[in-house]
Amino acid sequence: MPGGPAAGGDGIGANAPKNQLAGILMTAFSAFGGILFGYDTGVISGVKEMKSFLRTFGFVQEGTATGYAISSSNESLIVSILSAGTFFGALIGAPTADYIGRKWGIVFACLVFSVGVAMQTAATALPLFVVGRVFAGLGVGIVSVLIPMYQSECSPKWIRGAVVSAYQWAITIGILLASVVNNSTQHRDNASAYQVPIAVQFVWAAILAGGMVLLPESPRWLIKRGRDADASKSLSRLTGASQSDPAIELELDEIRANLEAEIALGESSYVDCFKFTKNKIALRTLTGIFIQAWQQLTGINFIFYYGTTFFQNSGISDPFLISIATSVVNVFMTLPGMWGVERFGRRRLLLIGAIGMCVCEYIIAIVGVTVSVSNIAGQKVLIAFVCIYIAFFASTWGPIAWVITGEIFPLQIRAKAMSLSVASNWLWNFGIGYATPFLVNVGPGSAGLGSKVFFIWGSTCFCCIIFTYLCIPETKGLSLEQIDLMYSHTTPVKSLEYRRQLLADEHAFGLVASHREDNASHEKV
Repeated sequence: MPGGPAAGGDGIGANAPKNQLAGILMTAFSAFGGILFGYDTGVISGVKEMKSFLRTFGFVQEGTATGYAISSSNESLIVSILSAGTFFGALIGAPTADYIGRKWGIVFACLVFSVGVAMQTAATALPLFVVGRVFAGLGVGIVSVLIPMYQSECSPKWIRGAVVSAYQWAITIGILLASVVNNSTQHRDNASAYQVPIAVQFVWAAILAGGMVLLPESPRWLIKRGRDADASKSLSRLTGASQSDPAIELELDEIRANLEAEIALGESSYVDCFKFTKNKIALRTLTGIFIQAWQQLTGINFIFYYGTTFFQNSGISDPFLISIATSVVNVFMTLPGMWGVERFGRRRLLLIGAIGMCVCEYIIAIVGVTVSVSNIAGQKVLIAFVCIYIAFFASTWGPIAWVITGEIFPLQIRAKAMSLSVASNWLWNFGIGYATPFLVNVGPGSAGLGSKVFFIWGSTCFCCIIFTYLCIPETKGLSLEQIDLMYSHTTPVKSLEYRRQLLADEHAFGLVASHREDNASHEKV
């Protein structure tokens, strides 16, 4: 699923006690931006199957459930053009954040998104609707860069991973909300059937923009702009400590030191991301790019973009209700993934997820090919395995692909390598969104695969297994410096053993340091 979190900052609060509830709540609120993308993903899946939408933007076709249809090319354009907008939005997200700040950049993104929503709501012809999708995509693209950036720079270090992962969870909640709203308006026989679900997006944008206006700016950005007094006020709000507290100045000094270290490294180019060095920078960059590509090639967005259509063509009587069920699975199974990534590790969960998805998708394909659409038991089996497949994705490849992307890059190329990874996600999202109707639909110029398309997704998940085994190291519990050492001295296949060695060395060093401190304190006494 696109638009997930990609933490790259150093966070705050390393020297503060672990009780900064206000700061946690403030940075967690910004995860609400995930609802913008998740809702839009879910809403278009249902809207494009509504009779009033097809009557307005499609053509009369006898024999269909609604009496109307839309061409595969127009369906592809409507669904995938958002991802084209998000690609360019992601590219302008970083300069937007540097120029007007993280906080106001998010507010600006909400305004751009709202312009797109207004165009879609008012549209009575396809061109305006498509342009509205592009503007909405621009807003979502900017949000997808700025919110994880804001969270990673403002949330306390000890809970940063969970806070940033909340953005991914918000995406799944947005998809669920869209399914519920679509189901409530689908039977209306006028334009409000699709206009209401689309216009609801104004509410999400207003909540996010209004909340961000009240939140503090990133202290890191403020210091970078030379606004130290404002940074002190912001940090005070985020940590719950007074501006005169020594811990505040200590945090500000640490931020200044990190910025100076980045400046000392100098500017890197995109060419540097592909250099064959001892610490395997080229491998790490390609790993980030390809894990985002494979995440899209698991076929998950087929369910969330075209699930309603697929279930309808499979003979299921209420495809909108089934879409709600799959969205519920997606929301609640993301939670164990957020917990399990630190309990069981990245590499193991990615392997388990890829194997589980591969098996489920082959079963879905076989059931779809061998069982008729009138066989109720067969269709129940199909729905069950779609839900199990989504559960495997939501608890593994959904959040963990973004965790890996946020961890494996060294400081000097992190920003550019991250942008390449995020761009890969949006490009594959666009490509799959555009190609799927031509693969699945029946008609001139379409392959008419139907449920056979799951043979393709099952095969790509098999490739995910191979990719994870060969290219993904186990990075659980390691610092960025230790990850750099791992890439320099071993391979991903042997990373578990080397990780244990690194953690053992760290533990031994900690015991020696503690012993020295005890001796020093005794000598003073």
